[in-house]
Amino acid sequence: MLLSTIVFLPLLGAIFVLLAGGRGDNPEREGAVRAVALVSSLVVFAATLYLWWVFDPASAEFQFVERHVWLPQFGISYHLGVDGISLFLIVLTGFLTPLALLSSWAGVHNSVKLFSFFMLALETAMLGVFVSLDLFLFYLFWDAMLIPMYFLIGIWGYDRRIYAAVKFILYTMAGSVLMLLAIIGLAWAQQAATGQASFDVVDLYKLHLPWSTEKWFFLAFALAFAIKVPLFPFHTWLPDAHVEAPTAGSVILAGVLLKMGTYGLLRFAFPLFPSAAAYFAPYLAGLAVIGIVYGALVAMVQPDMKKLVAYSSVSHLGVVVLGLCAIDVNGVQGAVYQMLNHGVSTGGLFMIVGMLSDRRHTRLISEYGGLKAVAPRLVACFLLVTLASIAMPGMNGFVGEFLILLGAFRVWPWLTAVGATGVILSAVYMLWMFQRVNYGEVTNEKNRGLSDLSGREWAMMIPTIAMCILMGVAPAIFLRPMEPSIIRVLDLIHGMGR
Repeated sequence: MLLSTIVFLPLLGAIFVLLAGGRGDNPEREGAVRAVALVSSLVVFAATLYLWWVFDPASAEFQFVERHVWLPQFGISYHLGVDGISLFLIVLTGFLTPLALLSSWAGVHNSVKLFSFFMLALETAMLGVFVSLDLFLFYLFWDAMLIPMYFLIGIWGYDRRIYAAVKFILYTMAGSVLMLLAIIGLAWAQQAATGQASFDVVDLYKLHLPWSTEKWFFLAFALAFAIKVPLFPFHTWLPDAHVEAPTAGSVILAGVLLKMGTYGLLRFAFPLFPSAAAYFAPYLAGLAVIGIVYGALVAMVQPDMKKLVAYSSVSHLGVVVLGLCAIDVNGVQGAVYQMLNHGVSTGGLFMIVGMLSDRRHTRLISEYGGLKAVAPRLVACFLLVTLASIAMPGMNGFVGEFLILLGAFRVWPWLTAVGATGVILSAVYMLWMFQRVNYGEVTNEKNRGLSDLSGREWAMMIPTIAMCILMGVAPAIFLRPMEPSIIRVLDLIHGMGR
């Protein structure tokens, strides 16, 4: 029951939020609503830490498995489990949600009850995606998370929020429908092969499909996940969604939602369709490298800090896909580690941009300058998170990118060399943005009165920076538990253990 408890605790917290807020919109209860939401998210985070504590790092198998027959006539079951790949994505979700809620305290003042409700409902859907071992259940959670994110962007976003929310829904739904058809096709193929339909991932791992079927099913899954990553050229929804979303939405979008695409590739698309994965991996790697360079170049010319960080995500997630497509231990381990790194450091960058936006109500780089003399503590945090994002040795990003380049170089040395330019370009656009915002003279009088970090903002920055440093200096804490599960998935992809 541990996994079910973790998945549905946020939803229980969301119900408490509704009760604390009372009927209608009661601004006088705003404090109580925020407190209930924050405490609920902290309880969930504590539960994810407990899951990590009791997790057996030596086992490659799914642990804490819960399996109950749900719709037996269709072979659908309520099947949950966690392994070394999904474990830290669950912990990451628990880690980022309270920080995202804290980041909204200065920027969200209308309908706080509904905002907090959607944030916690979204957390339940995200956790459900990471623990589902039945494709039907996975699809339910996958689509369920669209609803709260749509409202978070559409109600509490900026000027073009409706356009961004609709674009986000349309892109994701287009890929999801194709994946649903492939899921149904898989269950039908399982029935044809065994006489019993099944949506169970563990059963479907053993299914052998003819090449003419496998390649189309793989492409349907891969398209859905490529849109979510987002992989070039399916990325155009992301900058709009990031720029128009409230800070909390951007933190969760960058920190967790984008990882569902890369997680889906590794958990479902590659091991379910190993021959197609091996065939299409070079093409996906090529798109990933184009995305790395393209995202970095476009980020370099952005006048808006939030849009710059959004395009940097296109580049960084391209690095993750490159590691996955290498289909070797170093590349895949680096990719999973980089998912966590990107969630922490880019989530931190969106929090800092949100702090500046709350103070000045603008995200334009040209509106700032000289902040080091005005808010030195905020700038110090900004610098550390920036160094983590550009993969400075000693910070979290370095370990993940090193492993990815190591794994991918063995397979595609020239392609990896081109992709590695993204590491250099990311240092250029991030440090250039940091220099323009924080160094030089204070030329805009509106910046002279900016306040430094508040107690609430310290509470967001301290754990974020501590995690960046911990993951940079002690990566074995995270890499060791995920390695057996990664080897098991690679065995499935290479045709062993099926």
